[in-house]
Amino acid sequence: MQFLELKIPPPIVALIIGILMWCVCLIAPSGSVPTSARLSLAAAFAVIGLASAVSGAIAFRRAKTTTNPLKPGAASSLVSSGPYRFTRNPMYLGLSLVLIAWATYLWSVWALAGPLVFVAYIRRFQIAPEERALSALFGAEYGEYQTKVRRWL
Repeated sequence: MQFLELKIPPPIVALIIGILMWCVCLIAPSGSVPTSARLSLAAAFAVIGLASAVSGAIAFRRAKTTTNPLKPGAASSLVSSGPYRFTRNPMYLGLSLVLIAWATYLWSVWALAGPLVFVAYIRRFQIAPEERALSALFGAEYGEYQTKVRRWL
């Protein structure tokens, strides 16, 4: 399955999964929760997720390194500031939280599979090859960073 590595941009993966979550909810039963509570919780997850993803992208821009997730070997610097002090993958974490927000909005136990599928896919087909590329580029510096900062949280 190595042919899937670094092939689909993570935002597209999230979009596809989000659409599939919605489709599942059209055919599977949903729970009922007051709309205001559901929307408030979904909004909170979405805001936190968007803030995480945007702050990660801003940190990359400030470091003048590539934000292209399909070309991790083109990284010109190892970013360990901003949100990268707390998670090695704030952009993917942010997309995961947006999918959790979407599952909350849909309020279906079946929709919760979406964020889990996203994390599993991203971990295998995006993060693993990125980590190999960054290890090759930055060696011990990246290894030390990996020991200090968790992959997700």
